[in-house]
Amino acid sequence: MATKPDEPLQQSASHEVSSQESPKHEQVAAGEGGLVNASGHVQELNRNFSLISLAGVGLSVGNVWPAIGGSILVAIFNGGPPGVLYEFIVVSIFYWFVAASIAELASAIPSSAGVYQWASVTPGKRWGRPVGFFAGYWNWLAWTFGAASITSILANTIVQMYAANHPDYVGERWHVFVTYVIITWLAAPTVCLFNSAMPHLNKAGIFFILAGFLITIIVLAVLPGKTGGGYASNSFVWSDWTADIGYPNGFVFLAGMLNGAFAVGTPDCTSHLAEEIPYPQRNIPIAIALQMAIGFVTGFCYLIAVLYGISDYDALFESAYPIATIYMQATGTAAGTTGLLALIMICITICVIGLYVTCGRTLWTLARDGATPFPRFVAKIHPRLGMPANATIITAVLVTILGAIYVGSATAFNAFVGSYILMSSSSYIAAILPNLINKRQGVKYGPFKMAGALGWVVNLIACGYMIVWFVIYSFPFYLPTDAETMNYACLLWGGFTIIVALWWFVKARKGYEGPPMVEGGVVAEVETSRVKVV
Repeated sequence: MATKPDEPLQQSASHEVSSQESPKHEQVAAGEGGLVNASGHVQELNRNFSLISLAGVGLSVGNVWPAIGGSILVAIFNGGPPGVLYEFIVVSIFYWFVAASIAELASAIPSSAGVYQWASVTPGKRWGRPVGFFAGYWNWLAWTFGAASITSILANTIVQMYAANHPDYVGERWHVFVTYVIITWLAAPTVCLFNSAMPHLNKAGIFFILAGFLITIIVLAVLPGKTGGGYASNSFVWSDWTADIGYPNGFVFLAGMLNGAFAVGTPDCTSHLAEEIPYPQRNIPIAIALQMAIGFVTGFCYLIAVLYGISDYDALFESAYPIATIYMQATGTAAGTTGLLALIMICITICVIGLYVTCGRTLWTLARDGATPFPRFVAKIHPRLGMPANATIITAVLVTILGAIYVGSATAFNAFVGSYILMSSSSYIAAILPNLINKRQGVKYGPFKMAGALGWVVNLIACGYMIVWFVIYSFPFYLPTDAETMNYACLLWGGFTIIVALWWFVKARKGYEGPPMVEGGVVAEVETSRVKVV
C-alpha cells in the first residue's frame, strides 16, 4: 500500500492474529482498524513531541556540560587539565561517528525500541532474534545505569550546596543516598503523572541548558580575578600533563576518555521517542545532529572556563565533589558556589526526569514483544496517563537498588559511569556491526543515508572505537588497586549480562518472537501472529 508523503508512518491495516497470548497480540487485536507505525506495532502513544521538544530531549538528557562538570572526578586523575580537555575532544570525535551510525539506522527504522529493533533487523532472520534480545536489555540497562549516575550527581550537588553554606557540616555517604532516593521517587512519578507536560519541560530544558552554560562561563571568566583565588596559568590548562596512577601516559590518556564518553555518549536518546513525534525518519537525525553539535561546543567551552578557575589543584583530590571545590576557588564565596551549583542542579533535574522518559519507553518496547517477565504488566499503557507507567516505576526500583551500592563503595559512581558506557557500547555494536557484516544491506535506508564508502568508513570507525575502548574502560582506575578502588564496571556488565542470558535460555527463547521485521518503515515479513499491512 502506498502512503502519502505527509503520512509516512500511518498505514491503514488489516490484521491476522493468532490465538497465542502476549502483550503484542493483545495490542494488535485491540488496534483493529487502527494505525500501524514504523515499528510494526499498533500506534499506542500520542505524538506530543515536536522537533523543538525532541531537540530539547537530546540536550536535556545529553546534558553535556553539567554531566562533564559533575563527573570531572573521573578524568582529573588522567592527565590533569590538559588530559581533561584533549580527552574530551578525541572522544567527541569518535562519538560523532557513532552518532552518525545511529542516526542512519533511526532514519531507516524509526521505532521507540531504538537499538533493540535495529539489532533485531541488521543481523538477518537467523541471528536477529537473540542479538536484538541482548541489545535491548543492554540498552535498557545502560539508560538505567545512566539514571543512577546522573541521580548521584544531582544528590551530590544538593548535599554540596548545603555544605558550602554550613562550614561545620561533615558529609556522610548516607546523606547522599537519602537525597538520591528522594530524587528518584520524585522524578519517576513526575514522568508518570505529567506525561503530557514532558514536551514543554524539554523545551524549557533548552533554555536552562544554554542559559546556565552562559551564566556559568561568564561567572568563571570574571570572578577568579576579583573575589576568587586567581586564574590558572595557560600552561597549567593546556600543557602541564599530570598523572601518577601507575599506567604509561598513553594508556592514561585513553582511559581518561571515559569522562567525555559519559558526557557525550547518549546519541540514541531521541530515538526512543520515535513513536511520539511526526516524521521521525527525518526529525530524529536532525535532533541527533543538534544534540552532538551543541553538546560539544558547550562542553568544551565550559571545561576551559572551569579549568582556568582552579587555584589549588591538590585540593581537588581531597574533595568528594571536585566541581564544588573548583567553584569555591573560582568565586571565593559560598553564595557564588551555591549559585553555580544551582544551575547544575536545575539542568540535571530536568535530565533525570528525561532519563525516566527514556528508560520507561525502552523497557516498554521490550515488554510489548514478550521479552520481559510478566510482559502484559510491564507493557501496559496506563489508560488515563497515556504512557508506560509500570515500566517507568520498575526502572525506578532498580535505580534505587543501584543507589544502595553508593553507600557501600566510594568508587560506586565510577562503576555507574563505566557500566553505562559498557552497556550502551554493547547495544550499539549489536546494531551497527551486523549491518557491516551484511555489507550494509540489512535495512532499507531512510532520508538520512551515508552513501558509498562513507557509510563503511563511519561504521567501521564507530565499531572499532567501541570495541577497543570497551576493554580499556574495564581496567582499574589506577595501580596498585584494591577492593575499595577496583573498577567494578565490567563486573556489573558481566553480572547483568549473565542474568539476561539465564532469562533467555530458561524462558524467553521459547516464546519470544522479537519485534516485527520492518523495511523502510513498512512491515516486511508477516507471520501468523504479526500485523499484516496491505
